[in-house]
Amino acid sequence: MFQFSGFNMMFPEAGRVFKASYKCFSVSMLPGNERQEIENGGKIIMPASALDVLTRLNIEYPMLFKLVNFKDSRYTHAGVLEFVADEGKCYLPYWMMVNLLLKEGDILSIENVSLPVAKDSKFQPCSIDFLDITNPKAVLENALRNFACLTTGDVIAIKYNKKVYELRVLETKPGDAVSIIECDMNVDFEAPVGYKDQVENNKTDETSQDHVMEEVMEAFTGAGVRLDGKKKKENQLDTKGVKKVMARGVPDYDYKFGQLTFDRSVKPITDRVVENEPDPAPSNEGFQGQGFSMKKLRK
Repeated sequence: MFQFSGFNMMFPEAGRVFKASYKCFSVSMLPGNERQEIENGGKIIMPASALDVLTRLNIEYPMLFKLVNFKDSRYTHAGVLEFVADEGKCYLPYWMMVNLLLKEGDILSIENVSLPVAKDSKFQPCSIDFLDITNPKAVLENALRNFACLTTGDVIAIKYNKKVYELRVLETKPGDAVSIIECDMNVDFEAPVGYKDQVENNKTDETSQDHVMEEVMEAFTGAGVRLDGKKKKENQLDTKGVKKVMARGVPDYDYKFGQLTFDRSVKPITDRVVENEPDPAPSNEGFQGQGFSMKKLRK
């Protein structure tokens, strides 16, 4: 408010909203050397004229923007990495263009926004290959350093060990779009896409392989004879039978702690019953045949 010639004159503050439209291109179309760090993050490249307008508007920092594709009614949020793009152009990571259903040269509307600081987030890997990572939470937290904000419903892409993993942002708190710059955010995971189907297939395989019976392999056949010529006791008689072989490597998903299950539903491979063959009558002679002496007889 200013005072001039006895009159109080109030000048309204200029709007602090930046809004512009650019032709968008993927990072691979950016002139110069390859910028792989841009492809693996969530920030865009804007022209130098945008920086001039933003500084005059005196907007809040960090600079966060809402990207809108009015043609297909899709939107997301991103930060800005540099202001080195050609006039009238902006460059986005490829995964971001896929989320916005954009093609090379399509018109993209960009406006600055203010987002709340993130507190919680939940991600769902788009492939079970993500489970091969030893410490997925640490890998994700390290990859999110190249991001400025997250939007619920987006499918982000991170690179680890020369392989690209896609994760869907299922939930963000306290809003559908949050800022992750200098924040303490709790990260949680949902089961990967296709993981439940794989578990059910494992259960089916376990059921089909359960109760498998096989015949006992006998290394020695025939009847045994005691050295003293006596008959063998009943508990020493040779018996034939079958044994139950459980499928290895398949855990029991229905196991409950503290409960013992005795499975008696045995299904042999064949219905053949092994009959006990009668043992031959034991002989009183322990050894049969002709003996020889190692000492030669003198003639």
